[in-house]
Amino acid sequence: MPSVDIFEEGGDLVIKAELPGIKKDDIDIRLMDKMITISGEKNKEAEVKRKDYYKWERSYGSFCRSFDLPVEVQKEKVKSTFKDGVLEIRMPKSAEAIRKEVKIKVE
Repeated sequence: MPSVDIFEEGGDLVIKAELPGIKKDDIDIRLMDKMITISGEKNKEAEVKRKDYYKWERSYGSFCRSFDLPVEVQKEKVKSTFKDGVLEIRMPKSAEAIRKEVKIKVE
C-alpha cells in the first residue's frame, strides 16, 4: 500500500502518494462526490526462472486506496502530477468550503 499525505495548502486540498516503481500510465485516479480513489499496478520487470534469492522485499501487484475528502472541491479544476515516484493531486476547494472556514481564536 502506498504511503499517502493529505493536507491543505493555500486554497487547495493536496494529496501526495509515494508510488515507487509504478509507471504513470498504470495509475488510475477517480473522484466521485467527496471520495477520491487512487489505484494502480506494479508489474514485475522480468520473469526470473532461478530460485536462488537471498531476500525478496520488493512488492508487485495492484493497490487501491480510497479517501473521504474533508471539504468540497472544484472537480473540474483538479490537477495531478507524477514525478520521481511521487503522485501529487491538487484539488482547489469549492467557494462554499472556503466560505465555511472560520478561524477560532484560542484564549
